[in-house]
Amino acid sequence: MIKIRKYAAIDIGSNAMRLLISNVVEQEGKEPQFNKSSLVRVPIRLGQDAFTVGEISEENIERMVDAMKAFNLLMKVHKVERYMAFATSAMREAYNAKEVVGLIKKKADIKIEIIDGKKEAAIIASTDLHHLLRTDQTYLFVDVGGGSTEFTLFSDGKMINSRSFKAGTVRLLNNMVHDVVWDEIEKWIKANTKDYEEVTLIGSGGNINKLFKMSGKQQEKPLSYIYINSQYAFLNSLTYEQRIAELGLNSDRADVIIHATRIYLNAMKWSGARQIYVPKIGLSDGIVKAMYYGKI
Repeated sequence: MIKIRKYAAIDIGSNAMRLLISNVVEQEGKEPQFNKSSLVRVPIRLGQDAFTVGEISEENIERMVDAMKAFNLLMKVHKVERYMAFATSAMREAYNAKEVVGLIKKKADIKIEIIDGKKEAAIIASTDLHHLLRTDQTYLFVDVGGGSTEFTLFSDGKMINSRSFKAGTVRLLNNMVHDVVWDEIEKWIKANTKDYEEVTLIGSGGNINKLFKMSGKQQEKPLSYIYINSQYAFLNSLTYEQRIAELGLNSDRADVIIHATRIYLNAMKWSGARQIYVPKIGLSDGIVKAMYYGKI
């Protein structure tokens, strides 16, 4: 007997908003399967507002309300039984965030929860990481967002330490990440990885997924430090327009991908990692799984 249940997750990030609709396939005696039914990404760059002027602009509030109305209709059409909507870095910092959350509840009937960096990292890490983590190895999990980057160290299959830094791609784009933040990240990574002989990176976020897709590699294969370094140089050699026209990048990806690559490169350099694995996971996948297993 097979039962299919529908769950949805809304991820309101600093660079874009996503609606993931997932089919959870339940079969007696088997682990539930999580299959992506639909993924809609809307490029509303909330971080541009929140990190520069401290509030979400009227224009973007309107765009958010429209997007949420559309998400609500899509969930209805898909017959979603349960959803959760989480907002991250940009909404954490916008002083009119509560007002925006209230307006969206009233106009689009979507309830949004603003979560901190620690909860964000925990939700992402609770996805399918246990399938990837070999108990005899040490991993540094790096999730790069528009407003912040979450670092989580795993060893022997257990989480050792986790930290969120205000170094995201939209902040970097606006020259809002000072050297002192980079120094803190470097110190944290070196202090937490120094006792381990070999560290492997696991990367998540839209930019590393794009880099992985561009590599043409099979899903389970890692990318090397050399590859990431050469891609960084290659992307830097192209203009913003060339990155859109020649590489087929979205306009809101073409400007931030370089900054994301720099974060992954530095994380590899400071931890001594030679390889980075890129599983298909993110906050929205984590929300669906955490909801299904009753963790949130």
